[in-house]
Amino acid sequence: MAPFNLQSCCFFLFLLLFGLSHSTTDHQFYDGIGYGEGQCGMPSSSSSSVSPSKLLIKGGTVVNAHHQEIADVYVEDGIIVSVNPNLKVFDDVHVIDATGKFVVPGGIDPHTHLAMEFMGTETIDDFFSGQAAALAGGTTMHIDFVIPVNGSLMAGFEAYEKKAKTSCMDYGFHMAITKWDEVVSREMEIMVKKKGINSFKFFLAYKGSLMISDELLLEGLKQCKTLGAIAMVHAENGDAVFEGQKRMIELGVTGPEGHALSRPPVLEGEATGRAIRLAGFVNTPLYVVHVMSIDAMEEIAKARKSGQRVIGEAVVSGLVLNDSKLWDPDFITASKYVMSPPIRASGHDKALQAALSTGVLQLVGTDHCAFNSTQKALGLDDFRKIPNGVNGIEERMHLIWDSLVESGQISVIDFVRVTSTECAKIFNIYPKKGAILAGSDADIVILNPNASIQISARSHHSRTDTNVYEGRRGKGKVEVTIARGRVVWENNELKVVPGSGKYIEMPPFSYLFTGIDKADAAYLSSLHAPVKHLKSTTQVPDAKSMA
Repeated sequence: MAPFNLQSCCFFLFLLLFGLSHSTTDHQFYDGIGYGEGQCGMPSSSSSSVSPSKLLIKGGTVVNAHHQEIADVYVEDGIIVSVNPNLKVFDDVHVIDATGKFVVPGGIDPHTHLAMEFMGTETIDDFFSGQAAALAGGTTMHIDFVIPVNGSLMAGFEAYEKKAKTSCMDYGFHMAITKWDEVVSREMEIMVKKKGINSFKFFLAYKGSLMISDELLLEGLKQCKTLGAIAMVHAENGDAVFEGQKRMIELGVTGPEGHALSRPPVLEGEATGRAIRLAGFVNTPLYVVHVMSIDAMEEIAKARKSGQRVIGEAVVSGLVLNDSKLWDPDFITASKYVMSPPIRASGHDKALQAALSTGVLQLVGTDHCAFNSTQKALGLDDFRKIPNGVNGIEERMHLIWDSLVESGQISVIDFVRVTSTECAKIFNIYPKKGAILAGSDADIVILNPNASIQISARSHHSRTDTNVYEGRRGKGKVEVTIARGRVVWENNELKVVPGSGKYIEMPPFSYLFTGIDKADAAYLSSLHAPVKHLKSTTQVPDAKSMA
């Protein structure tokens, strides 16, 4: 039974009156062992009479993006019912003691690539292994990028629906746009109105494959505005990158260091500024993914200062790594750091941390796009053939805590904002996600600030055999992860099952669109046009008479 308080009674009355039902999967959760081969081990054989659908987290410091307090959290059937101090429950409720620990919303990773076909291979983590890794690191939802099939959005969506059948946690989709015609325009509308997608990504890089032109970008920006969808950009100047790659090869630079040298920060800054200006011209919000350089960050800062609706996404690799390892003489070591835009020279990382702590950048993703060392070796003699991507879906929450909270750059409230709440708000799923409030999904993490972690490929849950954060130690450990009311990570043990994840539809017109119509009206009224020109009564001489 629920605790005896007015808030929980009102909540159940609301469910009764409006017929809302929140149910979790009936699957038995399995011990997650050996899933490098997609196996799940044996079912748990607990004989406890405690209901798995009723849970009380007791005595922790509950943190939301606006407030923190010592309180208990009562969960039933995957939904948070009550958040109050000293809740009383009956014996059939499973109780977790969180005294001295932080109870925070499950992380939401806005940027991942699971089971993605790219550069002649496919990312090593599928939706099961990638999500299992995420849960072990305190992330309970992610948003992956659907890549169209031969330009078709619908075919791409259907392909990713199949890929996601093994999901073990909640997920959503962004959609990439790789060509433009009336069919694509109509499919964008279908994605928004019928498929729960409210964001579209445009690649300004990867010439010859994913890259689009400014003309296509403008068409896409206009359609995004009409649909209330967020336009996202991978901002690098693809033409200049192509030229930089040729230059490096001509100079005999074929190793991983050539990747960074061929696409310097200035090219990221140029493309970021260009995309911002075109979005401003259309007057629609813009989301810049994986901001990796001071150059790009400064363009975002300038735009936001002027009042433009621009979101800057940091990724954990850009915040905590520098490019020194790309010059390592061991190819396996160096190649695992190849991603785009590249990890930058020392100094960019600290500047991006400062930008995140001051609000110039708003949230943190991972761009988790993992390849193993065999796949990376496809570019052994030519850095242009090294599959681009690094891991991070499991490490993100720990590294942000250790690098930014432990250092005093951000508060625990800020941590919740940049790892969960802001993402939920941008993509219009707050407070269902990104909050510990009555009525929210019970996606909850218990973090022990006094415990320590060490990162290693030997112990991580991704299927890749390397880790770009290898050997890093830090304070702050995710001890318990709860997804939709189920304890899926506890005592360093995963209990997950393929197929238990749920697709989360994301409605259009998030808060970023508030006031856009008024700005358009103000713009139109400022034109003082069209001017009604008077016809002259004097005959205009023709060319012959003037000769």
